[in-house]
Amino acid sequence: MAELQQLTLTQLKSLIDNNDEHMMGNYISQNLAVARNISINLVADQFQGTPTILPEMRMMLLKQGWAHTSLNLMEHYIVAGDLIYLGTNGIIEYHEASSDIQAIGFSLSDDLFQLAIGNRIPEAFDGHLRDFHLHLDEEDAQYYDYLHLLLNHHTLRPGHSSQVTLHLVSALLWYANHLWSQQEQSGRQALTREQQLFTDFIQLVSRFAPEHHTIDFYASQLCLTPRYLSTIIAQVSGKSAKQWIDDALVTRIKIYLKHSGKSIAQITDDMNFPNQSFLAKFFKRITGLTPTQFQHS
Repeated sequence: MAELQQLTLTQLKSLIDNNDEHMMGNYISQNLAVARNISINLVADQFQGTPTILPEMRMMLLKQGWAHTSLNLMEHYIVAGDLIYLGTNGIIEYHEASSDIQAIGFSLSDDLFQLAIGNRIPEAFDGHLRDFHLHLDEEDAQYYDYLHLLLNHHTLRPGHSSQVTLHLVSALLWYANHLWSQQEQSGRQALTREQQLFTDFIQLVSRFAPEHHTIDFYASQLCLTPRYLSTIIAQVSGKSAKQWIDDALVTRIKIYLKHSGKSIAQITDDMNFPNQSFLAKFFKRITGLTPTQFQHS
C-alpha cells in the first residue's frame, strides 16, 4: 500500500510539462507557481477520489465553471468568483468539476513565503487557518486577477528580478489577507454568538482532533465549561460536540487506513489512542467495522 500521496510543485510542473497545451501562460518552479491556465481536470484525472497532501500553500480563483472538492476533510462546492486558500500540508480531494472550468492559481514554498513577507505576517496566513473559502464580488475578483497577472508577466520575463518577484508576491498575499479580513469581520457581525462559537469549535476540531479527543480541551480553548459548550453545539448544529470530534477522528483514521503505509500500531500512536484495542473498539462503534475490516473492504 502506497503512502498518502503528495502533489508538490515539482510534481505539478512535471505533470503540466507533459501536457503542452496546458503550459501556455504558466510559471512553475520548485518554490513558486503563478498559473494563468490551470487545468483542474488534468490534475483531477490523476488524483480524483484520493486524498492528496499539498506540501506548499495554494490559492486558486475560479473564473468559470464549478467544482466539488474537499479541503482538509470538509466538503466545498466552488463556483466562479470563489477564492480558495489551502495552507501548507493541506489535504485536498477532487470529486467532480464542470468541463468548462477555468481558474488561476498561486502557490509558494514556506521559504519563499518568509522571504516575501518578512517579520510581519498577514493574519490569514499566520498558521491559525488551515484553509479559507471566499466569494468575491466582480471588482475584488478583477483586482486580484490584475495583481496575479502582474506577477505572472514578471516571472515569465527572461532574467526577471527576484526582488520585484518577492514584492509582487507580498502584494498578492496582503490583498488576499485584506479580502479575508473584510469577509471575516462581516461574517462575525452577521453570526450570533452561538453560531460563532460553533464556527470556532469546528476550526479547533479540524486542527487538533488527532491529538485531543475530549470536549474538555476544546472548552478550555474557548474559555467555556464543557457542559455549556456541549449545549451550544447541540443547539446550533443538531449534533453533539462529541459527535463532531469523533467524526473528525474517524475520517482521519479512514484516510490513514486506506491511503498510507502505516500499521495500525503507528496509526494508534499518531491519533493519540492509548492502545490498538481502544482504537479498534472506538472505530467499530462508529463504523460497524474493525480497522482491518475497513482496510480490506
